[in-house]
Amino acid sequence: MVTGPLLEFAGVHFGYQPDRPVLTGVDLRVEAGRRLAVVGPNGGGKTTLFRLAAGSLTPSAGRIAVAGSRMRHTRAGLRTVRQQVQLVLQDPDDQLFSASVRQDVSFGPVNLGLPPEQVRQRCDQALTALGVTSVADRPTHLLSYGQRKRVAIAGAVAMRPRLLILDEPTAGLDPAGVEELLHTLDDLHATGTTVVLSTHDVDLAFRWADTVAVVSGGGVCAMPAGEALADPALLTAAHLLPAWAPLVHRLLDRVPGLAGKRPRCAADLAALLTAEPDRGT
Repeated sequence: MVTGPLLEFAGVHFGYQPDRPVLTGVDLRVEAGRRLAVVGPNGGGKTTLFRLAAGSLTPSAGRIAVAGSRMRHTRAGLRTVRQQVQLVLQDPDDQLFSASVRQDVSFGPVNLGLPPEQVRQRCDQALTALGVTSVADRPTHLLSYGQRKRVAIAGAVAMRPRLLILDEPTAGLDPAGVEELLHTLDDLHATGTTVVLSTHDVDLAFRWADTVAVVSGGGVCAMPAGEALADPALLTAAHLLPAWAPLVHRLLDRVPGLAGKRPRCAADLAALLTAEPDRGT
């Protein structure tokens, strides 16, 4: 059992070129069971942060720990990390390469050296969790974009990680696809998987996350979602606008009978106002 943070960055620095740092002195803790949304401008370092967390990049300074153990960038060390942390990239075509969906989802468990029956079990459970069982035997290149996204996530889920990191998982999805994916993430969270995702949609981040990390200027600032996404100065520095919901909450607190109400999405607000036809417009 993890007693400390599931993932911890302490004074982490990284740059692709020595004189051009991307992240400088990053401190970040991801506690088990939390929902963390990472927001920030394009090119601000979100994907770099995720690649460091997954062991794909090595920091130039600082320490990264997974489940209390310092990350080691050796073959054995990274094998241990990837049994606990899985990263799913924004473009599913960067990860899908097998002839069929089932083969792709099975790839990770097979490389762990698991017995065939365990591989089949993990694959079947991951396909079911992501709702892609019906396309299990289909070539991945014949899938829709949304299906490919789900299959890429299923491949990560089949590894049964403690921490699942998703880089812009809702990008390119229609509204129905976003809702389906969020429902799936809720299910994964309920079964004990800690989920971290990046997004440009601050309203989605507020609705889904309990903690938000803003990546900007080489640093990372993490705080409760309601505080981070209602802080104009913090978000302006990251080229983002405040989420509407925290601002609406402040307005509702001024209306008799609606103080303390906390709608998290437009549907919640509509239902609240419909239920209170004689109050505060």
